[in-house]
Amino acid sequence: MPEGGSQNGRPNRGPRCIALVGPFQSGKTTLLEAILERTGAVQRAGSVEAGNTIGDAGAESRAHRMSVEISVASTEFLGDTYTFLDCPGSIEFAQDLRAALPPVDAAIVVCEADERKMPQLQLVMRELETRNIPRFVFINKIDKADKRVRETLALLQPASRVPLVLRQIPIWKNDIIEGFVDLALERAFIYREHAESQVVAVEGDNASRKKEARFTMLEKLADHDDALMEQLLEDIEPPRDKVFNDLVKELREGLICPVFIGSATRTNGVLRLLKALRHEAPGVAETAARLGIKPGKEAVGYVLKSLHTPHAGKMSVTRVLSGEIGEGATVTGSAGESARIAGVFKVQGAAIDKRGPAQAGETVALGKLDAIKTGETVSTGKSAPASLAEVASPPPVLAVAIAARERKDDVKLGAALTKLTDEDPSISVVHNAETGDVILWGQGEMHLRVASERLQGRYGVAISTHQPRVGYRETIRKGASQRGRHKKQTGGHGQFGDVVLDIKPLPRGSGFQFASAIKGGVVPSQYVPSVERGVHDFLKTGPLGFPVVDVAVTLTDGSYHDVDSSDMAFQLAGRLAMSEALPNCQPVLLEPIDTVEIACPNEATAKINAILSQRRGQILGFDAREDWPGWDVVKAMLPESEIGDLIIEVRSATAGVGGLTFKFDHLQELTGKQADQVVAARKTAA
Repeated sequence: MPEGGSQNGRPNRGPRCIALVGPFQSGKTTLLEAILERTGAVQRAGSVEAGNTIGDAGAESRAHRMSVEISVASTEFLGDTYTFLDCPGSIEFAQDLRAALPPVDAAIVVCEADERKMPQLQLVMRELETRNIPRFVFINKIDKADKRVRETLALLQPASRVPLVLRQIPIWKNDIIEGFVDLALERAFIYREHAESQVVAVEGDNASRKKEARFTMLEKLADHDDALMEQLLEDIEPPRDKVFNDLVKELREGLICPVFIGSATRTNGVLRLLKALRHEAPGVAETAARLGIKPGKEAVGYVLKSLHTPHAGKMSVTRVLSGEIGEGATVTGSAGESARIAGVFKVQGAAIDKRGPAQAGETVALGKLDAIKTGETVSTGKSAPASLAEVASPPPVLAVAIAARERKDDVKLGAALTKLTDEDPSISVVHNAETGDVILWGQGEMHLRVASERLQGRYGVAISTHQPRVGYRETIRKGASQRGRHKKQTGGHGQFGDVVLDIKPLPRGSGFQFASAIKGGVVPSQYVPSVERGVHDFLKTGPLGFPVVDVAVTLTDGSYHDVDSSDMAFQLAGRLAMSEALPNCQPVLLEPIDTVEIACPNEATAKINAILSQRRGQILGFDAREDWPGWDVVKAMLPESEIGDLIIEVRSATAGVGGLTFKFDHLQELTGKQADQVVAARKTAA
């Protein structure tokens, strides 16, 4: 194979880092196994079904038969070292994908001819395009495809902003694919299961198909090469080296996306894919330049994943982008924190083994960088390095309230949650001061399920879960004037406080207001704050069982005793007046209303509108999603109580890709049967 993009006839050397990405269940982990087998890293490829793969080695991945976090594995091919990052395909675990992409040299997008997965493919492609990651497409499961390759390419193209350039066409025999023709090499290969393909002559119908498909490939390359375009117009066959040079150049500049075919389960097409990586994917020097790293004395790396291991503590999976990083070195993160490396480790699936210093290009785990977080740039320099990439966590879409089953585990749970959110920044923890609940926010139902399983399995904390409480409030519709007198005589000093309160409703959103209109000192000024505290304390739980808002209370009259009056007595008097008055002020329930935006493929827009209507939503309209062809953003007002599991329905209606954001907008009266049910449930819980 010509050495495209080479120097002095040699391909770029240095350890490579390649991301395996693609829609959920497209075969990424199986492809990793095939690569490891074909390169001799393992004797026999494992399978997801058998639960014996190098990737997906975690208990949660194997239990659910899906990637829920990045898997790292390295191998050698023709003298070069490659580290592969097997990234989750589900949108719920996409944070690992986003964090892993910045330092990779290239990505292999594993997909199949499944129209239902096209929205997922578009999400993956958009991440790669945003990061300017050179990418190859590997159409997997070609042995089971029910579409011709041209049809598949037409199906896939809308997911990519740049042309998909077909590099291989299948060889058919009795409606079964038995091999392929490489359009760049102009050679034919017959598959041999778990062995290198056999080279055969390109003959008959395959020759004419090859000629047509190769011309199409060259036309797409010529869009960015005027000399090649002239050769095609003059019917001059371009030199093969020129074709490969164009393929390399346009791949690395993000102008094209080459497409290969094969079957990971049969290891068909794997070697040709690896040879394309070897000759065409950029090396670490070009990746460092893409990220803006300038040559210098300091070593620079990027932390793409944080792991907390039972025995070795925190491990920071890091791609070294320049220089050398070894044990004992002190590195500073882009957030300004420094840490001393307690060991350099090789990561191969679940196995973590100590090794020597890491050179530029290598992907290793660095021990005990407790202060350094995922997504940070690290440097051996004395000052904090500039961040190479910003990896923002997506907004949370689903919540669950958690608690340790045994009170003695409360501290242990807090430590486990710190580790959990360090490993996965798309999980967040919120302490609800009003209810005392610990709320775990995540990216979906499976995401939170896996998080709960990790707390119990990996960190040994037994937990219980329940649905978070909705932030209902209550207010009043009419005012009242009420005396509250607290008098108690128990021998010696007694307790005496006497107040008259004027209570009125306020416009929605006004909150709580307190004023004093006392004249003549009938309530001494030092007791007025005590009355306010008593009123405020009562408003934490009103007659319906919820915090009271939008109420004005004015202290208008009262009396005191020189000996028996006290701060506590006037607090109790204020509370008593409120408790007697509010049930007669026509209390009414208020429910929180949120503004909601749902991003979805436009073929699902009608379904989303129906879902929102069924959930008492007020649909405000929809617009085309900016810079996302074929997508809409639906806007609505929706009660908070209806948002709880909304994302589950949204994902079901959008082939798993719908996105959701929401924020509080206002409080709105809730009456009738629904209000009665809410109040009854609160009383039962109390």
